[in-house]
Amino acid sequence: MTTPFKKNPRIAFIGTGAQGASIAADFTLAGLDVTFIDQWPAHVEAMRTNGLTVNMPDRVLHTPVKALHLCEIAEIKEPFDLVFMVVKAYDTRWAAEMIKPVLAKNGFIVGLQNGMTHEDIADIVGPERTLGAVIEIASNMWEPGVTNRQNDTDESWFAIGAVDPTQQHRVEGVAALLRNSGTVEVVDDIHSAKWMKLIVNAAELIPSAIIDTALRDAAEDKAFLEVMRLAGYEAMAAALADGATIMPIIGMPPSMSNDPNTYVDQIFDMVLSTFSRDDTLTCSLQDWRKGRRAEIDEVNGIVIEKLKAAGHDAPMNSRVVEMAFQIEAGLLPLSKDNAAALIGTYKALTAKT
Repeated sequence: MTTPFKKNPRIAFIGTGAQGASIAADFTLAGLDVTFIDQWPAHVEAMRTNGLTVNMPDRVLHTPVKALHLCEIAEIKEPFDLVFMVVKAYDTRWAAEMIKPVLAKNGFIVGLQNGMTHEDIADIVGPERTLGAVIEIASNMWEPGVTNRQNDTDESWFAIGAVDPTQQHRVEGVAALLRNSGTVEVVDDIHSAKWMKLIVNAAELIPSAIIDTALRDAAEDKAFLEVMRLAGYEAMAAALADGATIMPIIGMPPSMSNDPNTYVDQIFDMVLSTFSRDDTLTCSLQDWRKGRRAEIDEVNGIVIEKLKAAGHDAPMNSRVVEMAFQIEAGLLPLSKDNAAALIGTYKALTAKT
């Protein structure tokens, strides 16, 4: 295994919820030196007492782990060579500031998150110490010490690339470690790869959460599927306005369409068919059912922001964001009945064209 670090690098995962815990478990079972850091006290204590259990479709993994509370970061004496950040996108900046003092001078923070978080990480620790990453895994966590991963390693996909091009030659070493948890592609243009994933997220995460249903159920409603696709089309327009290039991700063949809207349809269909189960709830719906905030501004909000900067509107994403914040404020119930309002917005918008 080629690695830009010492033989057994010190690795931390900050954010060991559904996604982070399962990936960190793969690293641990591979014999790597891994520290789990999390903000849920009961989860940390459960892992310390009973280890971590990862339920997969056809097998169950269990391993003892080294787990720390956030407050214990201040007690760390030896810096980490690699930090995989798997906190919510809106927690990125404070998490990066907190872990920065214990990141090795030639180390990396790898943002395994939704949204364009590599930009926030680079702003805090420097682009030369930042790797962006795309992640495609379906998972959930409802009790401390137990994560449920719906894609085993043969169905899990990652892309990784350097923010600073002068560090790109070191990325393969990190990718080799990440391959303990799935297929990993090293990409030269992480900015575009992150945008391609954000396009899918804008189409699926919050829209399907607003109607309080599993992703596949939402997509099986043909009228609501058009709502999600339109949100994706606007996200593609935002990506292109922000300088992104259309590129294949999550195992898409290079021959897939370069037509923006056709690409959105194809990648959305691939996510539904390959990376989603009948009972897959988006992370946004999981957050709401747990009483937590969802990544609204960090996904659909950035679509609105980038198109506004380019002199354009994002009316479907604007409606999605409006309804999402109403739900979080307790002004709108989380209900399947919300579909009618979004479908009505879609019909009004498409009637104008």
